[in-house]
Amino acid sequence: MSDTAIRVGAAGELVLSGVLDYRSGPVLREAGRRLIESSVAAELVLDCSVVEKSSSVGLSLLLAYLRDADKAGKRLIVRGLPQDMREIAKVSGLHELLDLPA
Repeated sequence: MSDTAIRVGAAGELVLSGVLDYRSGPVLREAGRRLIESSVAAELVLDCSVVEKSSSVGLSLLLAYLRDADKAGKRLIVRGLPQDMREIAKVSGLHELLDLPA
């Protein structure tokens, strides 16, 4: 299992990794907010391809990050969403907000 974290990747994108659940959620929430606010980029990519597992907390984090980006006047693009997160987004009607196929 990899470390659960949000960090700046090699290409400048934000990389979300590990297990997203009620234990990791609060730390990831604050760390992501800080990274989004401190970025000088007008458009940010959030790479979720190394998320190992996610509960609904993962989707909650994505929505919070979208709000943070909007508040900072930035665009956030979510990429590499794992299947479990895509299924939760579809069931909850969030796939359009996250710009995911139906």
